Amino acid sequence: VKDISEMREVTTADASRAFDPGHEDIVHDLAMDYYGRRLATCSSDRAVKIFDVVDETQQQNLLAEIKGHDGPVWQVAWAHPKFGSILASCSYDRRVIIWKESPANVWSKVYEYSHESSVNGIAFAPQEFGLSLACASSDSTISVITLKDNNTWDVNKFQAHNIGCNAVSWGPPVPPGAFTNPQALSTPPVKRLVSGGCDNMVKIWRFIEGENRWMLEETLDGHSDWVRDVAWAPSVGLPYTTIASCSQDNTVLIWEQTDQMQPNWKKHSLPRFNAPVWRLSWSLIGNILAVTCGDSTVTLWKEALDGEWKKISSVGEPAQAQPGAHPDDNRTNPDPNEAKTGRPSAGQKPEPKRHSVMLVSTWQV
Repeated sequence: VKDISEMREVTTADASRAFDPGHEDIVHDLAMDYYGRRLATCSSDRAVKIFDVVDETQQQNLLAEIKGHDGPVWQVAWAHPKFGSILASCSYDRRVIIWKESPANVWSKVYEYSHESSVNGIAFAPQEFGLSLACASSDSTISVITLKDNNTWDVNKFQAHNIGCNAVSWGPPVPPGAFTNPQALSTPPVKRLVSGGCDNMVKIWRFIEGENRWMLEETLDGHSDWVRDVAWAPSVGLPYTTIASCSQDNTVLIWEQTDQMQPNWKKHSLPRFNAPVWRLSWSLIGNILAVTCGDSTVTLWKEALDGEWKKISSVGEPAQAQPGAHPDDNRTNPDPNEAKTGRPSAGQKPEPKRHSVMLVSTWQV
């Protein structure tokens, strides 16, 4: 069983706080909106919930409950507010649904796209790239759903990982070195994606504008088991770009590149964890990495002056976990579909032992 935790930047001394969102089954993901005022959660109970997070009183008020999926909902993602109040969700039912709020606290479906298998991860692009949503699926493909100028939706789908794709993240629009070389900002930003899959690989993709296609730019080989999550760090124009990846092999790898036109990625390893690592999240300026592990802990990491990554905080008590066990899985009978999807079956729910979520706050350091 897993509590997925989200790190957000707030000036508060509170280390963490947990609350029960009232889901009827396991909570798989949560996401703060752009302003850090609303929280979206999703669960195996097939529902998405929206909460108003009030820091002053440490209360969480339920604003809306969204239902539209026919299976466990794996992930939720907010779009940038310049496009309106828009939320996306993905599910084992093979569907990605984009929701829009209008009027307040009333959510309606504006677009739906179906893959051939479970959709495991989603991520909205930086606002500079328009309203685009990348989706990672167990059918081995990534789809990029984009709202065009004529108010129609376009889907660009491509093969990504053998067996299945588990996670996807967008590269930042700010190129490396822009802080010291403002001329770098004069060129249009390059659309790039990073993905992680069941082939144990991390792959980097570049969009070729003139050909309207995604090209494989680099394959990063460093994990020995399924890559569960990838996260491209936000950029403030420092002379390098950073990607984090985590795996079923109990490791987190940090990849750094100093020139986006050169395929030279330098690999750093965090100390080995005691359980599979499932989720990664960067702070707003990309200097702190939150790591969610299969032993029910969340740890925060920061790069020291000597280039080594140091643990600066830890939340949660380590729980006993079977090696290689799915953190959402307390079933006595294995699911034959999990070999394909990497997720519990929609028809066979894991035993719900925890439904709470945890908000982790840090000082900006």
